[in-house]
Amino acid sequence: QSLLDMMVAEEESLKERLLKSIALCRKELDTLCRELQLDPFEEDEESTILQMEKNLRTRVEVLLKQKRDRKQELKTLREQDQELCDILCTTPFCIDSNAVPSLEDLDRYRRHVASLAAEKEQRREEFVSRKRQIILLMEELDHTPDTSFEREVVCEDEEAFCLSTGNIAALQNLLQQLEAQRSLNEAVCTELRSRIVALWERLQVPAEERESSAVH
Repeated sequence: QSLLDMMVAEEESLKERLLKSIALCRKELDTLCRELQLDPFEEDEESTILQMEKNLRTRVEVLLKQKRDRKQELKTLREQDQELCDILCTTPFCIDSNAVPSLEDLDRYRRHVASLAAEKEQRREEFVSRKRQIILLMEELDHTPDTSFEREVVCEDEEAFCLSTGNIAALQNLLQQLEAQRSLNEAVCTELRSRIVALWERLQVPAEERESSAVH
């Protein structure tokens, strides 16, 4: 009888612990389903208390992993977004960093970051191409960078250059100014050459003397 009483007491204690665990798991599941924006967990009413507790506990572990994974991906995306926004001088994606993001939120965020990365590569290529043209024009015009922007473009590290729309526009404007200066210089040179030839003709300068100046 004593052994039976002890076994019954142990079983009742186990039942009590299982029921408490089930209640806690249900409460945690409700919270997780709301946070993850999932439908409520459907329990198998015909299962035993032991099986029900195991099913609920397993489901809680699965949802906790989903929550951790989503939060971690959100953190990674925010870091990538911030880095790209610093380079492109744009505003970060609007999302609540404290809440658990939905799968749709994460998908939108991934596409946003991918779009920024593509924009960065496009602007980087544009910057490198125009920088190369600007350096060649400055060398041709014997022009020394004299403004802070010109020095930033020509002398500073390419990775440090802010690829904002304003900077890209200023870069294009600088290139156009240098091209206009080269065109103006070429027009002046053409005019001066024409005047020199006319003077040669009027002064009847010998061909040998003309050829010595032709290299210029």
